[in-house]
Amino acid sequence: MGRREMNGRLSAEYQGLEVKVPNLFRCPISLDVMRSPVSLCTGITYERASIQRWLDSGNTTCPATMLPLPSTDLVPNLTLRRLIALWASTAAPSSPPAASAVGPTPAAAAAELLRRVADPGADPCPALRKLAAFLSDDDVDEFDKNALARASGAAETVASVLRRSEDREAAEAAVRVLAAIAASDCIEEESKRRVAAALAADAPSSAAALARVLRSGSSLEARVDAARLVESLLRNAAASAAPGARAAVAESEELIGELIRLVGPADDEKKTKGGGGGGLALDRQAVAAGLSCLAAIAATRRGARAEMVRLGAVSAAVRVLEADAGSPIQALRVLEAAVGCAEGRAAVCESAGTAVPAVVSKMMKGGIGGAEAAVSVLWAVCHRFRDRRAVEAAAACEGGLTKLLLLMQSGCSAAARQMASELLKIFRVNDKSCVAGYDSKTSHIMPF
Repeated sequence: MGRREMNGRLSAEYQGLEVKVPNLFRCPISLDVMRSPVSLCTGITYERASIQRWLDSGNTTCPATMLPLPSTDLVPNLTLRRLIALWASTAAPSSPPAASAVGPTPAAAAAELLRRVADPGADPCPALRKLAAFLSDDDVDEFDKNALARASGAAETVASVLRRSEDREAAEAAVRVLAAIAASDCIEEESKRRVAAALAADAPSSAAALARVLRSGSSLEARVDAARLVESLLRNAAASAAPGARAAVAESEELIGELIRLVGPADDEKKTKGGGGGGLALDRQAVAAGLSCLAAIAATRRGARAEMVRLGAVSAAVRVLEADAGSPIQALRVLEAAVGCAEGRAAVCESAGTAVPAVVSKMMKGGIGGAEAAVSVLWAVCHRFRDRRAVEAAAACEGGLTKLLLLMQSGCSAAARQMASELLKIFRVNDKSCVAGYDSKTSHIMPF
């Protein structure tokens, strides 16, 4: 708001700056023009900083409507942000453009930095670091970040550095830039698809480069970013634009092995690094990124499931469930994919004493999706293939019957409800008579 004199007229220093601001452009909390508008699930848009302060203060309602918030996710309103930017440029044409972290204007700065990155005779690391810092800075306007991400040739240039660079530092810097675009909530989906397309243009080389970063990255953050890029490629790359790209990634043994290592070190690796006893704690971000990527690989290529099992995906997922290291739904989905092949069922049954109780314990911890995945795993090894070890382990689990009944009363799918009903008899008998009491001739279609 402009300062006014006693007579209601603007002071000299503010004359000519008074403009009529559309109410839609004002934050309902601060009443200022929004710079980073975000919307709640109620459909009301606020300035990000203002609504974040409201939520951080412990409020669980929408400030404008006072309705309870089932979700506190903040969705960037990029359309409104563009309208505000357009209005600002016409309402105050004489105002100098705001300086950004990368130069005078995002477009000009991006072009200059990308030129340096593409220069074969120059070290790309300084320019890549500057681009990554700009895209990762919470104080930088989202509109400017999107302008940089949309810059012509940006994704393609950085992806080419990742593929061709043998220098670990340059490869990690390139990964950080691409991940800042692909995994950011404020970046437009089209820019994310361009990153995936740039990686898919030479999928085998991209997979090899990302596997190198996963294997020898200087920090856990770099390895997590590499996993996020693998998932982005699998989920966003258009099959028609890059035939076989997803398959090339999903069939990379090296990549799958490194993703499993990212989820958590195996028992023998723990003893080597941790000196025996307690082992190493699992990092929640690494667990989430690795499991999500493995689930995407399993969904992309059924043939990759056996390879995932051989490399230790089942034991890694069970360790996550046992350690309560977050991402239970992703761990259960990896196990659900694993029991879709004979190797996966064998691996679960061989460690039934730990795997089955871990699945039962987390059955209701991953929402309806996690519960259905858990039931699919139990149904496959206990009912469909009737492995004695799995049946005995399931019968010994406390609370299994209650959880199955709760699932059947929820809004689960008809297939999950049927599988749960067939599993109920296992939990109704004690561990001594579980096999004798569990005998059904009913045949069903396997849901894999």
